[in-house]
Parts: sequence; structure tokens; C-alpha cells
Amino acid sequence: MSAAAGCSDDSTDGDGGTGASLEKITYLTSFGTFGRDSYAYVALEKGYFKDAGFDVTVNPGKGSGENIKSIVSGQAQFTPIDLTGGLIAAGGKDKTSGFVAVSAIQQRTMAAIIALEGNGINSPKDLEGKTLADAPGSVVRTLFPTYAKLANVDANKVKFVNGEAQTLIGTLASGRVQGIGQFVVGKPTVETVAKGKKAVVLPYSDVLQDLYGNVLITSSKYAQDNPEKVKKFTEALLKGLNDSITNPDEAGKITQKYVQTAKPEGVAAELTVMGPYVKSAAAGIPVGALDAERVARSIAILQGSGQIQPGLKPEQVINFDLTPKA
Repeated sequence: MSAAAGCSDDSTDGDGGTGASLEKITYLTSFGTFGRDSYAYVALEKGYFKDAGFDVTVNPGKGSGENIKSIVSGQAQFTPIDLTGGLIAAGGKDKTSGFVAVSAIQQRTMAAIIALEGNGINSPKDLEGKTLADAPGSVVRTLFPTYAKLANVDANKVKFVNGEAQTLIGTLASGRVQGIGQFVVGKPTVETVAKGKKAVVLPYSDVLQDLYGNVLITSSKYAQDNPEKVKKFTEALLKGLNDSITNPDEAGKITQKYVQTAKPEGVAAELTVMGPYVKSAAAGIPVGALDAERVARSIAILQGSGQIQPGLKPEQVINFDLTPKA
């Protein structure tokens, strides 16, 4: 369900009702063009970006690590990344800097292990002695030692083999591995590819409740130089996100206009699963909000498992002046 072509608003010199020319922006999806990223196409189709003063081109992203590089190098101005991946990038050995988060997309991590019924995996403890496939450096795989520790799983008894994101589900369906690293929203696609077999989902959020999912990032320089533009872009994107969660069938049809290979029902299925991760169960927390205390607890979890070094502060990764308030 991915496509290489970028998508842009047809207007390049429109004024968005302000009398000023639109600013050209390159936006990268989190990864490929799956249904979980369809809210960008919804915001584009409904003119939310144009109304905010932007002429946006949407291109497929390549995952958190590569997306961060594109933001820092100036090849793109906005993209969603997994916040845990961002914290590890900022606080790990290489100390990547130059990017900042300005909004949450999902209030909880969507990282998970997905298996199929009959593979002997029904609970986290069942992962011991099994072979799992995932892409090297993926957030699911990177986080696994922390998840395993909290879920009382001996990570040394779980074997990971390398796989590519595009072929992971096929690898699982063929029986070559017993489970794969995946986001929870991948469940409908897994069951489709597995031709009727039911998927077993082990969400990391069951034991890692403080971790956010994807967050919207931009470059530190762009955020510093253009705070009001960042707020306007974020508001436009979140309107598309809210619409997508509220009306997933409509989002599926819109996405197919921009991504010819997209199946509207598949997009809608992913968005339906994603809905509870976007809208927090805690009353009164708006879509997109980020809480400094929660982020600090996430950092502590990652430090405790040795995945980031001591000293990282939430403010080094998130500009709380620009985020919707929790």
C-alpha cells in the first residue's frame, strides 16, 4: 500500500484567503503510505494546509531514523516519528540534535509484536524460544529489551532475524517466523495477508503505559524562527487527524485519490484501530497534547534499561511552548 509519488496541493501561488503567497512545505509520512498516515492526505484534500498558508507536498517517509535526518538536513520541514525513537536518537550514543517535537500524534505507543493463532504465542511469556522478524533499528526491536524486562520475558531466549518492513507480514504469513515487530494498526493487514488466520497482538503499551506513539517534528531552527507558522501547520494537520479518526471511511476514499494502490477499506480499518491511541482515555486531554512529566517518565524507563544515557531532559526533544497543552 505504498507509493513513491509525492502529492501536493494544486495551488502554488494561492493566498489561503490572506493575500499572501503560500509557503512551500515538504511533509514526510512516518513510513510509506499506509492508512495510519492518511490524515496528511485528508488535511491536504480539505484545504486545511492551504487555509493555514502552506502549499504542502506529501512524500512517503522511511521511518523515524531516516525522517530525522531529512528534517535536520532541511530536505523536509515536518514529519511524524516515534517519540521513543526520537528520545533514543537524542540521548543515545550518537546524540543526534537539530530536531524538535511540536505535537503528539498518538497518546500511547503503537509498538507491538504480532503473531498468528497456532504459532504458540498467546502471551508475552510465550515469546521465549520463538523466532521473530523485524527491520534492524526499528522502534519495536529497539524497545524489545525494555518491554521484555517489564513483561517478565527473558529477552535472551527470543531470537530476532532481520526483515524488511515491506515483507515482514508476508514472512509471518508464510510461517518462516512465529512473530514480527509491527504497530498495532497492522492487525487488519496481517489478517488479510494471512488469508483468514487471526492475528495475536501483544501491545507494548500494556506494560509501557507512559510511552507516546508518533509525534510531529520539525527542525529546531525552523521552530525557533517560525513559531507561529509551526502552530498553524500543526493545527491544520491535527484537524486532518481528527477528521480521519472521526470518519475513517471518508479518509480511506480521500487517501485513494492520492495513493492509487491504497484500498479504502484497509485505510479505514487501520484508522479504526488507531483511534483510541490518538484520543486519550483521560478526559479533557486534547488531540496532540504532550505532557512533560510523562515524557520524563519515558526517559527514565529508557535510561533504566540502558538505551539512553543519563542527562536527557524533555525540553531537549520537545518544544512545549508550541505543543497543544495537556
